[in-house]
Amino acid sequence: MPGLMDMHTHLMGQHSKDSYTEKFFMEESDYALRSTIFARATLMAGFTTVRDLGDNGINSVSLRKAITEGWIIGPRIYTAGKSIATTGGHADPTNGLKGDYRRDAGPLEGVINGADDARKAVRQRYKDGADLIKLTATGGILSLAASGQNPQFTDEELKAIVETAKDYNMVVTVHAHGAEGMKRAVLAGVNSVEHGTYMTEEIMELMKERGTYWIPTNMAGEWVAKKAEEPGYFPEIVRPKAAAIGPAIRQTFSKAFKAGVKIAFGTDSGVSPHGENAHEFELMVEGGMPPMKAIQSATLEGARLLRVEEKLGTLEATKLADVIAVQGNPLEDISAMRNVVFVMKEGEVFKQP
Repeated sequence: MPGLMDMHTHLMGQHSKDSYTEKFFMEESDYALRSTIFARATLMAGFTTVRDLGDNGINSVSLRKAITEGWIIGPRIYTAGKSIATTGGHADPTNGLKGDYRRDAGPLEGVINGADDARKAVRQRYKDGADLIKLTATGGILSLAASGQNPQFTDEELKAIVETAKDYNMVVTVHAHGAEGMKRAVLAGVNSVEHGTYMTEEIMELMKERGTYWIPTNMAGEWVAKKAEEPGYFPEIVRPKAAAIGPAIRQTFSKAFKAGVKIAFGTDSGVSPHGENAHEFELMVEGGMPPMKAIQSATLEGARLLRVEEKLGTLEATKLADVIAVQGNPLEDISAMRNVVFVMKEGEVFKQP
């Protein structure tokens, strides 16, 4: 089948109970070297193309270059660089830190307040070498902030981001759990929504009207809910969000699929371990999606979302030779997607029996 595409990864890291403190002990070169291991695991799992949706703004750009140049092995990367947030928002890098660390970050670091800041942040992502724009339209689960749902951008800020991104031919995707922030983002014209936990029927209809893609990340919801049961794994400000928001994604998935919302495959790997991406197929099928549709969400639909369907997403003459094979028939047993035995990317074989 065609090489698989994961529309939501974070190759810079992999969550552990030490994730909140490692930034005080790891150099940027440490992150870069470690990310090569995650990139290799992703490719060996059959994912030849990924979107990287948020790091320190440098790592994924350099990782993309290293893979493109053939210095290391990994998937083709489309990166957002550093996610854009508002002050105190989900991607504000200083959330939860003590006073002298809790500086007032600005557009350079991806933190904006107002339309002018928003435009500057998009242009900075372009300058940094990003391929697309990612912003955190609502609160999140793993950030050290109380709310996982509240809207965090004004209509004016969202409009400025979408318009500026369009000027630079960049698509915009939004992290969103809560309904109000999600609705504002869809109305502003974003291209896709990540997570979408508390998506309402009204939002589903808006997304269908506007052709907005949804990337469910069922795996992330399942993973954080399990970890929330372990005392001491998450900081206490995170734990109740993980326990509540995680399972809700699964419920939303069935409703949105039945409603006809366009779905592309995404895992949020980096929250869950890299290389286990194919488990998302199992959760999608459990949620009511036929196996072939689930596979197409990670091939044809991913290519359409990336706007590269002329060269990726299907096995056809003139397209890039991204080809994988699994042991077994995934249309009969979707868990076969975990057993990838052959991986070719652009005609080069990286894994074979």
